[in-house]
Amino acid sequence: MLVDSHCHLDRLDLAAHGGSLDAALDAARARGVSQFLCIGVSADNARAVKDLAERYTDVHCSVGVHPLDLEPGAAPALDWLLGELNHPRVVAIGETGLDYHYEPEAAELQQEAFRLHLEAAKVTGKPVIVHTREARADTLALLREAALPQAGVLHCFTEDWEMAKAALEIGFYISLSGIVTFRNAEQLREVARQVPADRLLVETDSPYLAPVPHRGKPNLPEYVREVAEYLAVLRGVSFETLAEQTTANFRRLFPLAA
Repeated sequence: MLVDSHCHLDRLDLAAHGGSLDAALDAARARGVSQFLCIGVSADNARAVKDLAERYTDVHCSVGVHPLDLEPGAAPALDWLLGELNHPRVVAIGETGLDYHYEPEAAELQQEAFRLHLEAAKVTGKPVIVHTREARADTLALLREAALPQAGVLHCFTEDWEMAKAALEIGFYISLSGIVTFRNAEQLREVARQVPADRLLVETDSPYLAPVPHRGKPNLPEYVREVAEYLAVLRGVSFETLAEQTTANFRRLFPLAA
């Protein structure tokens, strides 16, 4: 039993499944995937992810605004976010965070929006899904400043063990994607070996970042199996053990999805 803890079902390339999302999800289920978390990235797709979560009993969703999807010069309104989060299929906030790789000039706006999402996490008690890229110090500083009473997750983790350790110390989980299978990802593999078993999640981030041997193709939720199998070998445990543990971790972190 597996969970794809981070996928963008409204953005999948469904060519391999005849254009059918039903077929794509069935293919994942046939490979042992029992649950999917469909991620919100903007005000525009909040309705789409909620519709998908209402349509499929094994799909839940999050709502938030990705740092690269912010409206120029404006953070989302807290009232809007709280209203969107007040839905039984919305189990998390985000993805949110900081990304200075593409838009370093928007750092101040991104920080304002991130703080707003963290405030929504305090108000609602829902966990926050964090995207961070080339913003290590500021991401950790804002998470420490927020001092959330509940855990969250650094999704699609790509940083080193020092950042992972710092995130773990403030109660966060670490989610690994197909990047861990890439040839040049040895730093990330070192993280993957060391993350405590009770703080590890697996994801696809589909349709992006397909794992080896599918690298270069559109990613699909069914490929979370490749991520989990690779991590099991890397960590020296059985696939069944890793699948069971990461599923239990998901349900602990996102109790509304259990």
